[in-house]
Amino acid sequence: MKDLLNLKKIAAGLFFVLAFTACSDDDDDTAVPVVETNTIADFVASNDDYSSLAAALEVTGLTSTLDGTQNYTVFAPDNDAFAAFLSDNGFSTLADVPVGVLTQVLLNHVQMGEIMAADLSTGYIESMATGSASEENLSMYISTENGVMINGVATVTAADIEVDNGIIHAVDEVIGLPSVVTFALADPTFDNLVAALTREDDFTFVSTLMETGSPAPFTVFAPTNDAFAALLGELEMNSLSDIPKDVLASVLSYHVVAGANVRSSALTDDMEVSTLLGQSFTIDLDNGAMITDANGRTANIIVVDVQANNGVVHVLDTVLLPAM
Repeated sequence: MKDLLNLKKIAAGLFFVLAFTACSDDDDDTAVPVVETNTIADFVASNDDYSSLAAALEVTGLTSTLDGTQNYTVFAPDNDAFAAFLSDNGFSTLADVPVGVLTQVLLNHVQMGEIMAADLSTGYIESMATGSASEENLSMYISTENGVMINGVATVTAADIEVDNGIIHAVDEVIGLPSVVTFALADPTFDNLVAALTREDDFTFVSTLMETGSPAPFTVFAPTNDAFAALLGELEMNSLSDIPKDVLASVLSYHVVAGANVRSSALTDDMEVSTLLGQSFTIDLDNGAMITDANGRTANIIVVDVQANNGVVHVLDTVLLPAM
C-alpha cells in the first residue's frame, strides 16, 4: 500500500515537471524575435566617421526619416567634410547653423529610391531639398567624367554601400545649397559663359548672382559654349576679350531676369520678358520653346528648370543680343 502511494507521488511530480516544460516551450515559441536592422540611420550612427552627420540628423529630426522602410540614396559627408563646411560658413558648431538651413542642406544630399553609382550619368538630377527662390526641388549637377562629382565640389570616395533601406555614397564635402553660379561653374557646358562673367573688367555679375536676397531670385537664360563661339563668328571677333566691356555687360544683363524665379511652366506664347538690362525679349512657343531677341534673332531653349537656391536656369543654344 505504501509503495502504491509512493508511485502516485512520483507520477504526479513527473506530470508537473512535464507540464511546466511544455509551458516553457510554448512561451519560447510565441516570443517576439529581435530583428537587427541596418538602415541608413543605423549605418551613420554606428560609424565614428559620421558622428557629425548623425548629430545633424538628430537636430533636424531626419533620423526617423532615414530609419524607415522608404528607400533613399544618400551622399554622406564625413566629419572632416562637416568641419570644413562649418569653417567655410563662419559657424563654430552645428548648433550655430539655423535648423531650417541645416535641414535643407542635409536634404540636398538625399534622393528618393536606390541609385547605384553605375546608374548615374553626367547631367542634372533633383535632390529632396528646396531653396528660398521656389518650392521646387533643387537640382544637382552630376559629373561622371572622372568618378562621380556633385555640383563641382563633392567627390564620391566610396560608392554603393547597400543598407536595408537604400544606398549610401560617401562624399568628401558637404553639398551646400547651390546658387545659379554654382551650376555655371560646375557644368563645363558653360565654360565660355563663366569666362565672360569673370573677365577682368571689374564685372560684379558673379557676386550679384550668388545673392539670395534682393535682387534675387534670378531667372538666367544661359548660353552654351557653342552659342558663344557662334557669337564671336557673327561679330567677326577672335575671342571674348575682343568684345568691348560695355557691350559684353549689356549682353550678359540681357540674359538675366531679376526678382522672379520663372520656371518653364510659367512661360507663355508671345510673353514679353523684361531683363536686368531694362530691355525685353519675346517667348515663342509655337515653334518649340524659342526666344526672339531685340534684333529679331532667335534662340532655342534646350534645357529648362535647373533649380538653384536663388533662382532658375534655362539653357540657350544662341546668345541673345540687345538693341545697341
